[in-house]
Amino acid sequence: MTVTVNTEPKRQPKVGIVSLGCPKALVDSERIVTRLRAEGYAIAPDYKGADLVLVNTCGFLDSARDESLDAIGEAITENGRVIVTGCLGAEPDVIRERHPKVLAITGPHQYEQVMSAVHEHVAPPPDKFLDLVPESGLRLTPRHYAYLKIAEGCHNKCSFCIIPKLRGDLVSRPIDHVLREAEQLVKAGVKEIMVISQDTSAYGLDVKYEPRMWKDTEYQTRFYDLCKGLGELEAWVRMHYVYPYPHVDKVMPLMADGTILPYLDIPFQHAHPDVLKRMRRPGQGGDKVLERILQWRKDVPDLTLRSTFIVGFPGETEEQFQFLLDWMRAAKIDRAGCFKYENVEHADSRVLDNHVREDVKEDRWHRFMQVQAEISAERSASQIGKVLDVIVDQVDADQDIAIGRTKADAPEIDGTVQLAEGGELEPGMIVEAKVVAADHYDLWAEPA
Repeated sequence: MTVTVNTEPKRQPKVGIVSLGCPKALVDSERIVTRLRAEGYAIAPDYKGADLVLVNTCGFLDSARDESLDAIGEAITENGRVIVTGCLGAEPDVIRERHPKVLAITGPHQYEQVMSAVHEHVAPPPDKFLDLVPESGLRLTPRHYAYLKIAEGCHNKCSFCIIPKLRGDLVSRPIDHVLREAEQLVKAGVKEIMVISQDTSAYGLDVKYEPRMWKDTEYQTRFYDLCKGLGELEAWVRMHYVYPYPHVDKVMPLMADGTILPYLDIPFQHAHPDVLKRMRRPGQGGDKVLERILQWRKDVPDLTLRSTFIVGFPGETEEQFQFLLDWMRAAKIDRAGCFKYENVEHADSRVLDNHVREDVKEDRWHRFMQVQAEISAERSASQIGKVLDVIVDQVDADQDIAIGRTKADAPEIDGTVQLAEGGELEPGMIVEAKVVAADHYDLWAEPA
């Protein structure tokens, strides 16, 4: 009798991933990728080589929902075997109506359900590859920066937002877990940590600011202690999605002394008190917030404020819009994005009276962006002649330049610095550079 033994190595199953939406969704994708690699799956670089494709969706705006549905359709066309997760996964009927061929649907940050669906349709290899997964996990960002998510969900009930309906109420991570993850990231080579959540300054509210021990020191699960603990690591620490509550004032000394970056990403959305009231925005009122900002700028002269705003919200009058423009000029918001109000399905704002016409929204958006461009240009021009720290993101050895960012610039959303004679630098390096030219958003510099 002849016995045939198959000596060919077993093929490692491959999973592709499409990640849409905000940095919080990107962190979810990173956690899924880490779990997949820990169980022996490979990550496919394209549709063709994947045994199935995961699509991590966004559902915040109608335009984002359409983008997610289109991405699911593309994955089905190119691969045929698709699992859907993320915010739009909270509405499985919407997905199945458009794409009945999807294999499975899970909601946001449902990692166990995602892995169960993957196991069902592509069995894991018998041998795990835990040694291939670094302690800091696998990331989808460049090696030198990372997003650090400190909480899930949101306890606010803004009338235009459906995030609490998609992701649930605020659930803060224990502060010692957050600090441990941050330390692991720094040990893995991360030079810049970007702190994210839906409402970063509300961190710990749900657990009544529970105290936890980290390296023989007690930290409360709250915004200030988080900033203080992260500031002890050897990395830039950048705070995103911070609401302007009064307790944020306490963090200003940590920015002034360089413990964390003098940078706040605050989603103001508007400035007029009547519009904010209809939006049901917490902790805001145009004049009081403006006073707070002006005091912050006195305490931290190099503070950078980035924000997002909505124009054309239901009931917004021309007078209220003009109030917003005047407020922008007074506050001198350094970086700002602007959205035309979308009548998002399931949002409470859909039932408000006096919806603004689309042509008026369009006109206000252009006027807002013009004012913001003027503010940004003034700010950029003031940097000429200064010597600034620049973190390198990319290097072009052939042209002998490096592309980086200052402490005032978050990756992909703010400006960049083109650094001459930077061809021999490496991504992640932090160097001093003298600014020699500027436009509305970007800087040009040479070695200091």
